[in-house]
Amino acid sequence: MHTNHLHTFSILYEDDSILVVNKPAGLMVEPDRNGHPNLLQQVKRYLKNSLKEEVYAQHIHRLDRPVSGIVLFAKQRAVLKNLSEQFAERKVKKYYQALTAKAPALKNGTLEHWHRKEKKKAMLFETQEAYTEKAQLDYEVSKDGDLFLWNIQLHTGKYHQIRAQLASVGCPIHGDSLYGSQEQYYENAIALDAFELIFNHPLTNAELRMTSNNLLKYKS
Repeated sequence: MHTNHLHTFSILYEDDSILVVNKPAGLMVEPDRNGHPNLLQQVKRYLKNSLKEEVYAQHIHRLDRPVSGIVLFAKQRAVLKNLSEQFAERKVKKYYQALTAKAPALKNGTLEHWHRKEKKKAMLFETQEAYTEKAQLDYEVSKDGDLFLWNIQLHTGKYHQIRAQLASVGCPIHGDSLYGSQEQYYENAIALDAFELIFNHPLTNAELRMTSNNLLKYKS
């Protein structure tokens, strides 16, 4: 197992209204009842130190704790509605990379399921069942050393969606024991990275493209 000592975020973009950060795997996005370190707390501490005034920070979306990658924050209440609506209306483009030990039958394609959260796991169905919602992603897979690298465009942001959908085709994400992976990745981490986020600036409407490449730093 590789130990991941990186527990603080790095800044990809910042202006007066938004902050875009790269979250390390193993760090929660928001506080939980157990008081684990979390990204929201760290961002607020950073803003307080840099602004020396009342700070506002709110994440617009979440990543699972073991997942690394890009998280967008509003620094002003005034832009929260605009950013939230871009996500709700699927105007935001979300791209992920994942590593798996196995390859799917098709090297590229679309995965579609009906999705339901049950306890702390995602359940997938081929047909619509009670309380399910459509889950969809597009993917391309290429060989990467001993592993397979997935480039994924996520169309619906359901609970554990990518993790469950890849496992459903016999390709659990490297280190994701919850969904059947036998391999170890970094401690408290799986080989899934939210590596690109494309959205419009809430004030100028200019397209912003943010990228990270956390998986590329990993060598098995």
